[in-house]
Amino acid sequence: MAGFEDEVLSRRTFAIISHPDAGKTTLTEKLLLFGGAIRAAGTVKGKKTGKFATSDWMEIEKQRGISVTSSVMQFEYAGKRINILDTPGHQDFSEDTYRTLMAVDSAVMIIDAAKGIEAQTIKLFKVCRMRGIPIFTFINKLDRQGRPPLELLAELEEILGIESYPMNWPIGMGKEFLGIYDRYHRRIEQFRVEEGDRFLALNEAGEVEGDAPIKENALYGQALEEIMLLDEAGNEFSEKRIANGTLTPVFFGSALTNFGVQTFLETYLQFAPPPQGRKTDEGVVDPLSEQFSGFVFKIQANMNPAHRDRIAFIRICSGKFERGMSVTLARTGKQMKLSQSTQFLADDRSTVEEAVSGDILGLYDTGTYQIGDTIFSGKQPVQFEKLPQFTPELFVKVSAKNVMKQKSFHKGINQLVQEGAIQLYRTWHTEDYILGAVGQLQFEVFEHRMKNEYNSDVVMESIGSKIPRWVEGDTVDESLSSSRSLLVKDRFGKPLFLFENDFALRWFTDKHPDIKLYNPMN
Repeated sequence: MAGFEDEVLSRRTFAIISHPDAGKTTLTEKLLLFGGAIRAAGTVKGKKTGKFATSDWMEIEKQRGISVTSSVMQFEYAGKRINILDTPGHQDFSEDTYRTLMAVDSAVMIIDAAKGIEAQTIKLFKVCRMRGIPIFTFINKLDRQGRPPLELLAELEEILGIESYPMNWPIGMGKEFLGIYDRYHRRIEQFRVEEGDRFLALNEAGEVEGDAPIKENALYGQALEEIMLLDEAGNEFSEKRIANGTLTPVFFGSALTNFGVQTFLETYLQFAPPPQGRKTDEGVVDPLSEQFSGFVFKIQANMNPAHRDRIAFIRICSGKFERGMSVTLARTGKQMKLSQSTQFLADDRSTVEEAVSGDILGLYDTGTYQIGDTIFSGKQPVQFEKLPQFTPELFVKVSAKNVMKQKSFHKGINQLVQEGAIQLYRTWHTEDYILGAVGQLQFEVFEHRMKNEYNSDVVMESIGSKIPRWVEGDTVDESLSSSRSLLVKDRFGKPLFLFENDFALRWFTDKHPDIKLYNPMN
């Protein structure tokens, strides 16, 4: 068992969260570069070079330069096995991101030094806070002119309500960026110098010894003053508070120029937690227990366009996975053999024979799994907590443009709905398809993928924003359906009304007090 415990304790599984364009995919690439997982980083905007970022694998992402699905990448560094989950940076995909945040043990938050904290970051931060996981902050783009670092720290505390401890501090920025003063390692890391001159040691007083050229620069003096201010008036370093998510260590750097990234990675690995226990209906599952268990947090179709496959992403919560093992699917009680399994570098995959708690596993899926499913080995049943779901706000009617291609239309819709990227409803009598989404981009991605992956052109007709409310029981009076309260059924056949607005919902509940309405997503 000692070997198994060492394996589990070497795992570090984290998600990177940020607002679109703060440099998330670029940082992911640089981390992979250090792990030797890729040989050349292609930054997201590399349209002309044809080198696209590894984690933005889907066609629509390559065209737009944004991440709309969560990729999973794994590599080894300094004796640790690291699993990075790159989450969608686009706000319409918050649902996918929230579910991904349920599968990690810590989060790395990237902030653009020029823009500070943006709307999307606040939303995602709240989920991490709710889970109480450690949050590490990387303030990016120091190679460009940004806001004063003290101002950025104040914003962290005021807007996000989390205290911070800068592990390092910038010396200048933009064209005058000289490097970082590393409080934790007691050294200065210089920007754009020969490798031999990269680090300058600090003496007892926290200053550079000897006659290094950097000492002549006024920005060095300014950084020393700010460090003194932080030492006197800043928060104290506390490993315990980092672990419970109430203090965030802050790192400055530039992902694009690969500066400060290695220092960040090495320090992160010292303080990031190994796999943590997971809540079930019966208590908490210990990651070091021998019984295998895990849950599906994402389903993704067509990661390999040549094979039209579907993969269920599973976070292993305890025990050891061995290819060919038998497990039980908690929802149905059915036993299955796990013979086709994979691990990832975005869309490059290798078959995996073994994996342990903390790892992310891909299982080829023929329609068996749903998001949130629990699987376990042995006789003792396990059921993990439900994953968050979101009520759609926008709705469209959808049909196949070419009536002769109904088969590929139905197949595409069913697969994309099972991924959880979009929600499907059907009108009560005519069985017309209606799609619901949290944001407009989801419809665009749906249309693009139907055409490219299923060869099915679709016609979408907006029916605007609606308020969905489910009806208790399975029977409902069909005559109550109207344009203001449209009666439809969800993909499980349950009845619900799509109300035009708050007024229509209130009017309906006043007029029909005997009909109990509810929102399962709350």
